[in-house]
Amino acid sequence: MVKRLFDLSASSLGLLVLSPLFFVLAVWIRLDSHGPIFFRQERVGRGGRLFRIHKFRTMVLDAEKEGLQITVGTDVRVTHVGLWMRKYKLDELPQLWDVWLGNMSLVGPRPEVPRYVACYPADVREIVLSVRPGITDRASIEFKSENEILGRATDPDIAYVQEVLPIKLSYYQDYVVNKTFWSDMCIIFSTLRALTKS
Repeated sequence: MVKRLFDLSASSLGLLVLSPLFFVLAVWIRLDSHGPIFFRQERVGRGGRLFRIHKFRTMVLDAEKEGLQITVGTDVRVTHVGLWMRKYKLDELPQLWDVWLGNMSLVGPRPEVPRYVACYPADVREIVLSVRPGITDRASIEFKSENEILGRATDPDIAYVQEVLPIKLSYYQDYVVNKTFWSDMCIIFSTLRALTKS
């Protein structure tokens, strides 16, 4: 209950305070490339329930039809403004709306697309999906340059499933088992500190 109240209060304040930035980014995206301002994608939430996540669009229109559901190296599908937003994680800000709606939390395991959740071992899936997914978590901090790592792989999709995802899942499980309000605050501050070093 405390976590949800904090999420609701923080997301409401964030949406209000950041609304001018949202407007500037929306105009920039519109001027930079053809397509919608927001990118919405089906993700798996708490209890396995599907929801559509909100992000600022950082890729060309219909990018998923032209490649993987993960970003790899210097992905040619990423727009000019998208490169800058991704560097500072500004494309993730609209997820404050998903937090406000109750589909996500500020801190929690990152929500994956159904095809990668299908790769979770059954016991791990039960644990990870027992909580709301989050905007940030330890894996988000540790794998801040994930697309560069995958860019060096011969087959990025296999590398993600076999190398990156198992490590992320270990972080997710550890979070669920040991989560506290204080640990959430530490992750939020660690995320902000990591972004200022970008």
